[in-house]
Amino acid sequence: MSKTGGKFAALGLFALVALMLGVGVGSVYISPAGVLAAIFGGGDESTRTLIMSLRLPRVTLAFLTGAALSVGGTVMQSALENPLASPFGLGVSAGAGLGATAVMVTGLAGGVMGAFLLPVAGFAGGLLTVLLTLAMARAFDRRLTSVTVVLTGMVISLFFSAIMDLLSAMNPDYAQRIGLWQMGSFAARGWRGALVLGPVLAVCLAIFIGCARELDLLTFGDEQARSMGMEPDRVKRRLIALVAVLTGTAVAFSGIIGFVDLVAPHVARRIFGAEHRRSLPAAAVLGGSFTVLSDLVARTAAAPREIPVGAVTALLGAPFFMYIFLKKRGR
Repeated sequence: MSKTGGKFAALGLFALVALMLGVGVGSVYISPAGVLAAIFGGGDESTRTLIMSLRLPRVTLAFLTGAALSVGGTVMQSALENPLASPFGLGVSAGAGLGATAVMVTGLAGGVMGAFLLPVAGFAGGLLTVLLTLAMARAFDRRLTSVTVVLTGMVISLFFSAIMDLLSAMNPDYAQRIGLWQMGSFAARGWRGALVLGPVLAVCLAIFIGCARELDLLTFGDEQARSMGMEPDRVKRRLIALVAVLTGTAVAFSGIIGFVDLVAPHVARRIFGAEHRRSLPAAAVLGGSFTVLSDLVARTAAAPREIPVGAVTALLGAPFFMYIFLKKRGR
């Protein structure tokens, strides 16, 4: 087995352990053998119901969400040549959150219609935010340089977050639900989110891996990309729009979860190198595993109460963000 193959094997084992812990640990501990038995139709009925109806859908959605955010972060950092770039900073999460908040305060989020409208509004909000960010950034700088796009995204993100806070203050009956959405949660999501996000992630990841050469060139700068016959502005717009689709879908079902899209890409590149054919799938598995473990901490650290998973990822990710920032500044 090659060195890279050994690393991916270790990564797969780490992901398997994270998934087993996510499904087995909780108010009722279930051994790995019990988990596998329940998944394949064995064991007692109460254990099967607990795993197949509650824990497994939650863990699956957490893994897919973390993978989607991490893949989006990997693409953003390469496309914008900025180690601090992420879909969260570009305003995708804030836009998706604002779309979902608007549905909540109108009272349409309940019932069967609400189960459909909430993710659609979140997805649409995230996509429209990216389009707005790119349009404004292009008005300021036609070359869509990294600094312009990131700063524009941050301003729009802060503005939309302020609107969400205002809507929450004006609608106290929905304040708690809006607050939970802003911090992220995988509780009681069922299989619907995973069944939608899974295919979207698979398609987007395949497209990004197919664009690995373009992403590799973009990491060296626009001039280098142009010298190789590529149109960086057009490629950036296409990649960022696809990141918006992927991230908006993830946020639509789980709420706003920060720092996963920053931490996992850096760790993946550190272990597997900068080549995107390796770093993209590695970031997906690392981000998914990290999110599953963060969700495990969120629902067990203060049991029977549950901590928002976004608070856990922020506690772990914020120091990492500062490390990357100071390291970049030192260079």
